[in-house]
Amino acid sequence: MDTMSRRLVITAAVLALALLAVFAAWWLTRAPLVSAVSVNVAPLVRTLQFSARVATESRVEVGSTLTGRVLQVAVAEGAQVKAGDVLARLDNTELQAALVQSQANERQAAARLAGLRSSGRSAARAGVAQAESVLVAAQAEQLRTRDLVAQGFLSQARLDEVHRAAAVAGAQLDNARAQSAANAEPGTDVAQAQAQLALAGGARDAAAARLAEAVITAPANARVLTRLVEPGQIAQPGRPLFSLALAGPLQLVAQVDERYLGQLQAGQPAGVRADAYPTQRFTARVLSIAPLVDAQRGAIEVKFSVQPPAPAFLREDMTLSVEVETARRAQALVVPADTLRGEEKAGETAGARVWVARDGRVAERQVRLGVRTLDAVEILDGLTAGELVLVGPAPQPGKRVRVDTDAPASARAGKGKPEDAGAAMSNAMGR
Repeated sequence: MDTMSRRLVITAAVLALALLAVFAAWWLTRAPLVSAVSVNVAPLVRTLQFSARVATESRVEVGSTLTGRVLQVAVAEGAQVKAGDVLARLDNTELQAALVQSQANERQAAARLAGLRSSGRSAARAGVAQAESVLVAAQAEQLRTRDLVAQGFLSQARLDEVHRAAAVAGAQLDNARAQSAANAEPGTDVAQAQAQLALAGGARDAAAARLAEAVITAPANARVLTRLVEPGQIAQPGRPLFSLALAGPLQLVAQVDERYLGQLQAGQPAGVRADAYPTQRFTARVLSIAPLVDAQRGAIEVKFSVQPPAPAFLREDMTLSVEVETARRAQALVVPADTLRGEEKAGETAGARVWVARDGRVAERQVRLGVRTLDAVEILDGLTAGELVLVGPAPQPGKRVRVDTDAPASARAGKGKPEDAGAAMSNAMGR
């Protein structure tokens, strides 16, 4: 019995060792289990998210062209003004005095011109007539004196004196005629008086214009953004007193990382939300993309037009979150982005490889890519719907493999949330 028992124990031990060896050999040679996802057809949307600020199409700073003390400020921040509305008034005492003086100078010049054209001309004509009569008398006296000298009644000195008197009378007549010509309409005195009147009128207009500049008005319909002046301050040229947002459509302005320039184009739709009003989402569209890139920040300015009606809560320089739809596929062949292996970094459509499970072994496929998001990628060529694509670590192509289709959530396309990293790509599927 003892010998029989010993033989049975030995036999059982040998069988157990054999079974253990067989199990170990099976364990060591079995195909590894890897995660896989099925290639499916689904909607694919790619978006960009970034911050933007509200801005009107035109913003101006209004100041004074004069140096003066501010007497009155007529508007407050946030006020709506129309073109020509008074914003502020400066002390204009000296300017009014200058205008009064220039008006008096103009009246004086006008009176002088009128005098030349009326009493001046009459006096000139009378002077000519008087000079003519004096000359006629001097010439008659000259003839009589010449006869008397010839008869010996008067000396030659007397004749010379008469000649001089006649010459003076002739010069006086010429002077009177010149004065009369100067007082005539094309004459020099009238022209000079007209010039003086014109100068006085220009000085009066300049004084009136400077007086008008003491009243600072709105250049157009606008909203007052900032008020930088109070009564009693000294206004100076070149220093702004008000900042105005001219009336016009509101725009959104964003600085977008230049890496995403290729995804943006005019007309793309965008959803917008303000942090202060998270439930009041509204829409906008890409209006323009700046032709220059900010070299310091590596960003490009993108402007959006707000689709009417614009929300009433929008304020100048308010910060908003913008999500731009840069690509949409109603039906796309989609795989998770982390299934790509050895992808070229030459763009969306560059060549890439995936590993698929085929007949229990790993097979390599070259694929052509389309739209990409952070989590998903569109396959244009190289795969068909229903194929199993391997995710994560896997044996090299040609090796045996077992497939686990219960892949983790992070490996499934279209399940991630949009990212917001200063113009980072995000994705949304099935919207």
